[in-house]
Amino acid sequence: MKKADIAEFYRLLAERTPEPKTELESVNDYTLLVAVVLSAQATDAGVNIATRELFKIADTPERMVALGETELKRHIKTIGLFNTKAKNVIALSETLVREHGGQILNDRDALQALPGVGRKTANVVMNVAFGAETFPVDTHVFRIGNRTGLAPGKDVKQVEARLEKETPAPWRNIAHHLLILHGRYVCKARKPECWRCVVAHLCRYKPKTPPPGDSPPVAKRKVLV
Repeated sequence: MKKADIAEFYRLLAERTPEPKTELESVNDYTLLVAVVLSAQATDAGVNIATRELFKIADTPERMVALGETELKRHIKTIGLFNTKAKNVIALSETLVREHGGQILNDRDALQALPGVGRKTANVVMNVAFGAETFPVDTHVFRIGNRTGLAPGKDVKQVEARLEKETPAPWRNIAHHLLILHGRYVCKARKPECWRCVVAHLCRYKPKTPPPGDSPPVAKRKVLV
């Protein structure tokens, strides 16, 4: 995608969604981190349902450690991979208390050193909590980057690097929110809704998906006389 088209791509998405933000619910930087960890291979809506009550009683690393792994599992048992995630949340909470005074640091390397925290999670926290220009790549962002031609890449590292290089100001702080929301609600995995896409004319995906009820034209048969 050409630079001018990339700028227009983001402009149109931002015009449709002027204030994009994460759909994960949190009450502070710590609960944001926990929510992002829990969201791996799970929906934001499902995580929110599980954490609304959890964050009322465990909104700091100290309180999460006091809650304990068994009780944490009870709260998040509706989320995929909840056993592993519970272990990681308790372990990262213990690390935060022991090494960082219970504080979430504005440092991507420090975040990635926490148990269960990968680059994508660290990038989300850096962006949402601290306003950093990071480009977390989840399945939605990876799909859109390749499908549209915005940021093609064979893996998430390549897509992230391409977004980092090509995304212009003033969209750098909100780029990943725009892309995630577009992928979640319009440019869906199985059947993108091209007929209502504001950037369809800039996208290289073909053939464009027709509106519901429309059928492809039927080839005319020759009539023999």
